[in-house]
Amino acid sequence: MKRAYDFLMALLMLILALPLLLLLAVLIRVRLGSPVFFRQLRPGLHGKSFMLCKFRSMSDARNEQGELLPDDIRLGAFGARLRSLSLDELPQLWNVLKGDMSLVGPRPLLMQYLARYSSRQARRHEVRPGITGWAQVNGRNALSWEERLELDVWYVDNRSFLLDIKILVMTARGIFCDKGVSAKGHVTMPEFTGSTQEKP
Repeated sequence: MKRAYDFLMALLMLILALPLLLLLAVLIRVRLGSPVFFRQLRPGLHGKSFMLCKFRSMSDARNEQGELLPDDIRLGAFGARLRSLSLDELPQLWNVLKGDMSLVGPRPLLMQYLARYSSRQARRHEVRPGITGWAQVNGRNALSWEERLELDVWYVDNRSFLLDIKILVMTARGIFCDKGVSAKGHVTMPEFTGSTQEKP
């Protein structure tokens, strides 16, 4: 039932959001240049990789040596606004349609993190990753990695249709609130270097 619900809701949301998606694509092309989309391999269900699609939110600004400038400089006011309103996440509705993601679930992190999880934290991959999730509505990037991953596992153990609806409602209510968009001193989150818990 969850997969059918995800598919129908993602399809409906894509149709309704099409004018906004087109407008954002034009604005990103003008403000940040090409490409409009950011694509990256991420781990999904059971750790299987898929190509995540987001709107680009950073420029390609480089120093005199041709090296990319720090993230906080490349993000800029326009990109920061896209992220604070979660507009950069809208293309992931396509990932939901394809079955790579769900509307609700643990956020898909980086491939290199797979080997760094404890056995408990690795359970976050027992479900499809989501556009929003329990950790996102309970602190987002303001949480420590330990707190965030524990909330992901809590969701895996307690997931239900009603919980998903609650998370979607909480997401909608908080979409215009900048709280938790980034960790202190970082554009989003610092790198996850490993857990203090026992590794598998």
